[in-house]
Amino acid sequence: MSYSEWWRDFLKGKHPWDVPSKPPLSVIDLFCGAGGFGLGTALAARCFEHRALFSAIADTDTLAMDVYSQSLPVRKKISDSLATIVDYSVEKLDSVAEFDYPPEIMQRDLSAEIGKVDLLIAGPPCQGHSNLNNHTRRNDPRNDLLVNTVAVAISLQARAVVIENVPTAVQAHGNVVHLARSLLASEGYAVADRVLRMDTLGGWQTRARYFMVAVRNTEQQVLDAALNSLLGDKSSGYFFPRDPLNVLWAISDLEGCEGSSVFDTPPVQGPENRQRIDYLFDKNIYDLPNSKRPDCHKNGTAYSSVYGRMHPDRPAPTITTSTSTPGCGRFIHPTRRRLITPHETARIQCFPDNYTFIDQQREPSRTAPLKKWLGNAVPPYLGMIAVCVALSVLLNKSPQLPWAS
Repeated sequence: MSYSEWWRDFLKGKHPWDVPSKPPLSVIDLFCGAGGFGLGTALAARCFEHRALFSAIADTDTLAMDVYSQSLPVRKKISDSLATIVDYSVEKLDSVAEFDYPPEIMQRDLSAEIGKVDLLIAGPPCQGHSNLNNHTRRNDPRNDLLVNTVAVAISLQARAVVIENVPTAVQAHGNVVHLARSLLASEGYAVADRVLRMDTLGGWQTRARYFMVAVRNTEQQVLDAALNSLLGDKSSGYFFPRDPLNVLWAISDLEGCEGSSVFDTPPVQGPENRQRIDYLFDKNIYDLPNSKRPDCHKNGTAYSSVYGRMHPDRPAPTITTSTSTPGCGRFIHPTRRRLITPHETARIQCFPDNYTFIDQQREPSRTAPLKKWLGNAVPPYLGMIAVCVALSVLLNKSPQLPWAS
């Protein structure tokens, strides 16, 4: 089966990501959201003939954790704030940092996992780093949650750690990325990082994320070699394709499903936005001219892609939490006179059709929960690749990619 065939079948819900008969890997997922990073981890574990068993997931969004646990094997759900979970103090000397005393887990359910964790994954809130926010957000105190995450990982004695964020995280106020790396290194972890962009790794969206990978009791050159082996140049051989897939490849079979459920219902637009959408299709163009934009979006005062229509032969643009608003990005369907539906958004983000976002007993609205869960998710495709790097070192073997078998 080809790469594109395998992934299309995956998006349609035809490939399992959890195989209970496989040997388990104990995973902790912090800031877990609805499970994008967790699903990517489950896919990575499968590539090594293992099963990701989520000993604990943590998030203040309890509804998101309910979604997560409907589709992935979760033992404990923790809704406590990370700031209350771990006690630690950091001493910084020039470019070196270390903990003043061993970090200590304060949460009872999590403390029971000390010494049992194979892998800790986390996606600390990234609003303080994002270029989509104004420059003062770089001072956001939530940036320290990256350091809190490292303290939790060390106190749990996690064998491997994978942390994700937006690419501009390395520019955050206080240089928290360097601080996190230094703290992990001081505790015996080899640490490597890389920005992964989905479309340059064979995906169907332009989304990019920063990943930090750390493995305990491992030589730095071993981790660097694993990273280069999986993501290196052409001379070392590519594990993942370099040619992207296009957005219609991911969602074309959903055309005609509009309105069958909240999940398949496009956002309702007012008269002015409906006219803008019609204009794009009537003129067969993909960028709205200034004359048709609101004044606030004219003459270079906003991103050129706003009110834009997706190109059918290109990867989708980066999905955000604002896909219901054409004035926030290129979120108009490539062939239909409407915005993309939550279902199409999920496909673009690499969630398969059988991932349970819709609870029959409590169907969410299209607005707050679905927009946040989908827009903030780590695309499982990118999570899988980053976790494959960690597991290749932890398990001392190369991944067996399912589409290559």
